[in-house]
Amino acid sequence: MAYNTDRGTDHFRPVRRVIVTLCLMCLFGVFFVWRIDSPRVERLRSDVVDTVIPHLTWAMAPVSGLVKMADDFNSYARLFEQNQELRRELQRMEAWKEAALQLEQKNARLLDLNNVKLDPKLTFVTGSVLADSGSPFRQSVLLNVGAHDGIRDGWAAMDGIGLVGRISGVGNTTARVMLLTDPASSIPVTIQPSGQQVLLSGDNTALPRIAFLEMPDLVRPGDRVVSSGDGGIFPAGILIGQVAKSPDNRLRVRLAADYGRLEFLRVLRYAGPEPIAETGGLVGASAAALLPPAPLDTLEEADD
Repeated sequence: MAYNTDRGTDHFRPVRRVIVTLCLMCLFGVFFVWRIDSPRVERLRSDVVDTVIPHLTWAMAPVSGLVKMADDFNSYARLFEQNQELRRELQRMEAWKEAALQLEQKNARLLDLNNVKLDPKLTFVTGSVLADSGSPFRQSVLLNVGAHDGIRDGWAAMDGIGLVGRISGVGNTTARVMLLTDPASSIPVTIQPSGQQVLLSGDNTALPRIAFLEMPDLVRPGDRVVSSGDGGIFPAGILIGQVAKSPDNRLRVRLAADYGRLEFLRVLRYAGPEPIAETGGLVGASAAALLPPAPLDTLEEADD
């Protein structure tokens, strides 16, 4: 026999209707009472509020807590947005800081180039290093100046302190600089103060070796090494570095140029020493006037 589940609900329907009706009537009564503008009703409302509200604080506590939690969540959301904005600002500031450091380094390199003491007769072209093609078999860099700027093969290249290398290839807008550390680089230099003429040869290390040194006893670590100007390759007197002794007790040269930060190079315009075609013009009339007069008997013998 099936059990009818609707019987239980049929008994409670009249009760629910009565309860709902009473609640609606109470609500409408409160609404109308609350809207009446009368001193007595106003006193009644005040008495009701004073009596009921203090006993309902426990019921309002969850609502107050929820409101406070909502305010705190909004505050945390605003703080999170501000934190994200500050992070973005910090990233932008880091980018600007890096750009400022790069500009400062470039400015320092250019100031070093301006402080180099050169012969006033020498002119130069300043170029920026585009790429470094260093390898186990070749040491060179690429400049952004070339034949369009008047660059010629063989000219010397310097940084802000000393000689770096020489031009070993010229394009229309670029030029390649063979560094002094390249194994194919060999230039004549002078060791001061002894004045010995030697050959500086690169061997793919940071300290090029000194070759063909006749009197090693006259050379000490720390002696100044400059270009000799022999062969008409480089102008004489360009700083190259100082003499240093390697762990194997060989004399080498510690280069003055900062090879770790080659950003700008100065290419010297140097056409070599002036060729002398005629030697007779070296002794002029002024030099003949300084000679003492020849004896008379010598002149008579010459006439005979």
